[in-house]
Amino acid sequence: MARHLPPLSYLRAFEATARLGSVTRAADELGRTHGAISKQLQLLQEQLGLPVFEKSGTGLRLNEDGAAFFATVSRAFDLLEERYQELKASRNEASVHLSCSATFAMVWLVPRLAEFYSLYPNCRVQLTMSSSARDGGTNQARDGMDIMLSWDRLSRPQFRREHIPLASVSFGLVSAPNYPFSANGDDFSFPTRISPDSLSEQWTNWQAATGHRISAQSELYFPHMYLCVSAAVSGLGVALVERRFALNELKSGKLVERSEFLTYENGFVAVIQPGRALSPAASHFLDWLRSAFVRE
Repeated sequence: MARHLPPLSYLRAFEATARLGSVTRAADELGRTHGAISKQLQLLQEQLGLPVFEKSGTGLRLNEDGAAFFATVSRAFDLLEERYQELKASRNEASVHLSCSATFAMVWLVPRLAEFYSLYPNCRVQLTMSSSARDGGTNQARDGMDIMLSWDRLSRPQFRREHIPLASVSFGLVSAPNYPFSANGDDFSFPTRISPDSLSEQWTNWQAATGHRISAQSELYFPHMYLCVSAAVSGLGVALVERRFALNELKSGKLVERSEFLTYENGFVAVIQPGRALSPAASHFLDWLRSAFVRE
């Protein structure tokens, strides 16, 4: 007998929206647009013949029918994930599924992967890009990731999830050498500041921690810190960056430091799934990563 079920994409959209309480956050997690998730929710409710959400401020919350349906869908997804992970583990593959920001992947990790593979030729690293500055916009457990790397302590100063410290991170101002920049004590002024992904709270948090006051006439936004560094090199403005990602440009003189760097000890962390033991491949990768940071 044929099964009478809605498309899995509808259920994934429903489960993510119910769990996160937001269509926007569900779209970010699933890598879809807001409109696509909204449409899938609409089609699911049409197939059910009843609503499962109700408005709550600017977001959504489950109604009574929706809460009951969510409990069933969530249990089913948990069981599917558990069996999926068991099957993957039974193959005994030497691989590590890693989530990290595009900036870290492009600027630091990929150029050094040959070293890792030379030490562990039977291990393979599977990369998933998380949101540029939020680090881990995807749901780690449900996407089957072993490790999520997080470094942006200006946007997310604390981590309550289980994690392994790897290295310090440092944030400061950089610009092209000839870019106009005025410093009067703790007051800095310049024409344009450069920010990743409209995350202006990075500037607010940096000023609060350092005591500096920033005055800029305009702001430019780019999707990744890597592009912010490139924009600063091009003379478009002053960027607030993690020093590791601008190190080559600082060494070459394409960029100059315009401030001291605010350091978070052990601010670069590997977030792991609670209660789940690291695979040998994941342990090898973290050992290599930690030693590479120490050498640098």
